[in-house]
Amino acid sequence: MTAADVGRLRQAGLDDVAIHDATQVVAYFNYINRVADALGVEREDFIQPWGIL
Repeated sequence: MTAADVGRLRQAGLDDVAIHDATQVVAYFNYINRVADALGVEREDFIQPWGIL
């Protein structure tokens, strides 16, 4: 991220708290997906891929 990226988030109406919170959520999902990949975790059969109804 650059200062310009943060500027665009602020232009979209996010304040520092919202940017911080979004960063925490994104970082957590990045972490947990890497752990799942490293452990060879497979998707459950009942979960449909996104975009397929």
